[in-house]
Amino acid sequence: MATPCHILIEGNPVIIYASRNGSPKKVLALLQPFIEKFWQEREIAGEDRDTPECLAAQILVRFGYEICEDDYSNLRIGINYYPDVEYLYVVALDRSISIWLPEAEYHSNPSLGLKACSQVAAEEIC
Repeated sequence: MATPCHILIEGNPVIIYASRNGSPKKVLALLQPFIEKFWQEREIAGEDRDTPECLAAQILVRFGYEICEDDYSNLRIGINYYPDVEYLYVVALDRSISIWLPEAEYHSNPSLGLKACSQVAAEEIC
């Protein structure tokens, strides 16, 4: 099962696209511990500059190792939404991760982004 997804980072315009392995069970298992460690390291270093940029870069690298399975064409970064995604994950600067489901309007016009999606709780779909 392909399960394409997007990962968005608050404060950063880039959109990470993975063409497979984007189910909540898989993504949250990787993303939640990674986000916790990312913030711990930032606090220890006393670093708070360019956080959205650092977070986007590090998520891209992490997902490259974890979900690409030796096919790095599976993972892309850009500024456009893809119409085929099944989930959108938003990493907020308050350290939370929200899950969004695209609605029919999103699939026909993905440039609407989150405006054409509904937020769901992880418990509802995991």
